[in-house]
Amino acid sequence: MHGWIILDKPLGLGSTQAVSAVKRALRQGGYGKAKVGHGGTLDPLASGVLPVAVGEATKLAGRMLDSDKVYEFTIGFGVETDTLDGEGKEIATSDVRPTRGAVEAVLPRFTGPIEQVPPAYSALKVDGERAYDLARAGEEVVLATRAVTVFSLAVAPAEAGAAGLPGDVSASTPAAPASAGATVDAITLIARVSKGTYIRSLARDIAHALGTVGHVTYLRRVKAGPFDLSHAISLDKLTESANARRLEQILLPLRAGLDDIPALSLDPDQAGALRQGRVLVGIAEDAHSKGGLHFAMLGETPVALVEVESGEARVVRGFNL
Repeated sequence: MHGWIILDKPLGLGSTQAVSAVKRALRQGGYGKAKVGHGGTLDPLASGVLPVAVGEATKLAGRMLDSDKVYEFTIGFGVETDTLDGEGKEIATSDVRPTRGAVEAVLPRFTGPIEQVPPAYSALKVDGERAYDLARAGEEVVLATRAVTVFSLAVAPAEAGAAGLPGDVSASTPAAPASAGATVDAITLIARVSKGTYIRSLARDIAHALGTVGHVTYLRRVKAGPFDLSHAISLDKLTESANARRLEQILLPLRAGLDDIPALSLDPDQAGALRQGRVLVGIAEDAHSKGGLHFAMLGETPVALVEVESGEARVVRGFNL
């Protein structure tokens, strides 16, 4: 078993628990022990796409962590909490409610390279301690700003808040947007962001820019790297497949995590050289003319992720397949 299982993680479940669910499914299906890891933490209060790497795919989990993510989220205006979501306690209130038009007008300020202060309740470390542990202990947590990129940010269309949502979302499921001139108590946005972007911080800062306060009332990841909700399965489907001993039917191939990387076809001698960690020389012009990362294959068998430059291919990650 080498590849990806893409979960539609439900609310209330941590990423580590989701990985444990996949390990349990592998045991139930009689597949034996396998390395399992996730490709990007998703908070318990968020739902959506969680790529889980199995076997040799775990060697690519780091690339998945670095990939862009797309989130759909709702900002509830008028209350800010210490966690910047619905789990925390109220720390600020405001009677100010923005109009939909005002929200749309301010979004360009948060698009592109931006600086943001992560939430105090985050997994970042301060002097060796997790920030959320310090915050829960009542200590003041001061985190440095970080540079992130918001590639796109827009108000969700009326149907976006309802499309593809699981049955476990809370009462904060977004409603259809109001007209541009009407004030709103909440608004749903869709953002494509770089690694390290905190949606809770983005929501806080947007609210502040609108002269009010707010927090995230709903958060759903709709895409992580190449994987979106069309690839995702529920935990019930995972369990059902395990009990029927047909997890292979829901396992996406190792290559699926690299769909943006061109393939490099090998002959048996070349495959043997890469498996020994040697550098290939004389790579065909049509392959090395592109340069960069390639997915080296012997027929249908993945051999290595390689870096091609000046007609040479060097192993970045080798696969024991």
